[in-house]
Amino acid sequence: MGAGQDEHAVFARVYSSSYHLVLRYCYRRTGDMESARELTQETFVVAWRRHRDAPESTMPWLYGIARRVLADHWRARRVRPVTVPMTETFDVMVDDGGFAAVGLAQDVRRAFAGLSESDREVLRLVTWEDLDLSAAARVLGCSRPAAAVRLFRARQRLARLMDDPPVVRTRKAPATVRGGVR
Repeated sequence: MGAGQDEHAVFARVYSSSYHLVLRYCYRRTGDMESARELTQETFVVAWRRHRDAPESTMPWLYGIARRVLADHWRARRVRPVTVPMTETFDVMVDDGGFAAVGLAQDVRRAFAGLSESDREVLRLVTWEDLDLSAAARVLGCSRPAAAVRLFRARQRLARLMDDPPVVRTRKAPATVRGGVR
């Protein structure tokens, strides 16, 4: 974060410029603002402890810390990651073709939900968090070529789900017979 500079002042600037981005990152993955605030604070506690290791570009580093904090959170609670519905994270522009835009947004949400968590994460980093491949790779803890392959494959799977939606299977209710259930 800058050797020779007042570490507290440098960290305070990073905190004030990045807090809302880390909070949004955590909220998009928990769907609960209170949990997102707690996880964001925990992220910055870890970042402060490791601030001497921070690279020049701090956002991918902070997202990487937040990603590990979230993984610990889910593991401790034995729950699966949550994805906030896209209606809360991107706006659909409705104009004369409004119905088509809304239908497309619903198709994207459905297809996105059909992806694995690792596919959703690489897509989120590049689209929602607006990271380039090098930064996304740092967050994911892999090389840039590996992140490029992951992104390519995730986009392919998303496109397939958009073209060929999964069949929703429902359980049939048990047949009833006079006097009770069969």
